[in-house]
Amino acid sequence: MIKILLADKLNPKAIEQLKEIPEFEVIENTGLEPDVLKGEIGKFDAVVIRSATKLRKEILAHGSNLKVVVRAGIGLDNVDVEYAKSKGIEVRNTPFATSITVSEYTLALMLGICRFIGPAYKSMKEHKWEKKFFSKGMEVYGKTAGIIGFGRIGKEIAKRELAMGMNVVFCDMLEIQTDINAKQVSLEELLMKSDFISIHLPLNESTKNLISTKEFDLMKQNAVLINVARGGVVDEKALLVALKENKLKAVALDVYEKEPPDQFELIDHEKVFPAPHLGASTVEGQERAGLDVITILKEFFNV
Repeated sequence: MIKILLADKLNPKAIEQLKEIPEFEVIENTGLEPDVLKGEIGKFDAVVIRSATKLRKEILAHGSNLKVVVRAGIGLDNVDVEYAKSKGIEVRNTPFATSITVSEYTLALMLGICRFIGPAYKSMKEHKWEKKFFSKGMEVYGKTAGIIGFGRIGKEIAKRELAMGMNVVFCDMLEIQTDINAKQVSLEELLMKSDFISIHLPLNESTKNLISTKEFDLMKQNAVLINVARGGVVDEKALLVALKENKLKAVALDVYEKEPPDQFELIDHEKVFPAPHLGASTVEGQERAGLDVITILKEFFNV
């Protein structure tokens, strides 16, 4: 039997289908502390994770029978990928599953900020009628959207922003040919031109604190920044300084350097619209991710 550990929660439909495969013995054991996982991981041929479980070198070193790690999602910053490869452990993810999910969420945050949807909701729940206070919303039509990272998610966002009548520019580490009506520019040009800036990059050595003091100084004073990628791509200390100096109109944060956060000065700032890492969290997106995990495991183990 091929032993598979589900270390994080997976879509129930996917779990059911996975357990129906006779070659697989599927064990659900989520929320394991690192020391416990270290002792358990050697029993399994495959481990399936999402974002909660961190498979660092000190844990992977104990995966004596481990052959593959599957991340139900896009980012792999919670896995020591190079170390895994050095131990002959393959690392796979599901990059297609939640591209639409995250792109829709990005637009939801953008529109929510433009029309004060969250604050107005809260105000009405408190039985207030603050129509005048919330009357200075703005349209996205005709504005410039800057997309940092033009992979699958970035392209899906661009399609939707173009449909709303926005001008779209993007930057990426690679030269990208696209039939989408979006222009590739340098990061500096994007920051200077964009009314809305959204980030869609993995966290690694080259992207750590990519957006910091210098970058905030380049942005328009009324720019809106949206980070649904990874905490750490935006320098949180520099962001707080920029907000205190009134350099941005608003910031939507779905991700943080530490999750869950234990410092709240940034989150409590009146211009910050925070959320608890919900970017990929839709029923449809997680179902697709779960089904992609099954496909990966079946192909990998040739069953």
